[in-house]
Amino acid sequence: MTTAIGRPALSDRLTASKVIAVLRASDASALAPVCDVLVEEGILSLELTLTTPGLLDALPELVDRYADSAEIGVGTILSEQEAQRALESGARFLVTPTMNLPVVGLAVERQIAVFPGGLTPTELAAGWDAGATAVKIFPAQTVGAGYLKHLRGPFPDLEAIPSGGVDLDATGEWLGAGAVAVSIGGPLLGDALKGGELSALRDRCRAVRAVVSETLPS
Repeated sequence: MTTAIGRPALSDRLTASKVIAVLRASDASALAPVCDVLVEEGILSLELTLTTPGLLDALPELVDRYADSAEIGVGTILSEQEAQRALESGARFLVTPTMNLPVVGLAVERQIAVFPGGLTPTELAAGWDAGATAVKIFPAQTVGAGYLKHLRGPFPDLEAIPSGGVDLDATGEWLGAGAVAVSIGGPLLGDALKGGELSALRDRCRAVRAVVSETLPS
């Protein structure tokens, strides 16, 4: 049964851009230059993972840096305690790799967007019924975009975001299948977080946005 509190809404930025960039770095100091490029190129929902050393210490400054231009969320959250710490540090949305219902409950209580991960119909339905903003199909590459079309049969209202192995081609396929957005890591970031050319990152951002525009013309 869906929570009575109300489902936290998808942000206007994500509704417009349809892309969450997933940044997993070897150190939090590498994030800002890459985030700058993403935001400048219109990728306005940034998931910074807890596997990045020093992330929570750096998060308040990053949230302030993009307060008027983008939303900063925290991903790879494995416990309610980690979710609490991320919120205290300024996270604007939460992402989990598993269907962690206590984290969903905390986010719903705080009215913070939450995208819990799952793969089976049972997992995904549980997260949706608990009040998730959208469920994260993970790892998406394992099942492909046709999976969402099958899910929509018994769950016509389910909002989903694929994550894990989503590249340019898959972006169009998932959006075409009805995904509310896509979550993209390596295929978008490339080697940018390891000192790679930021001009190449700009090109990939523009390519992703072009796919979104072609798939979902305004």
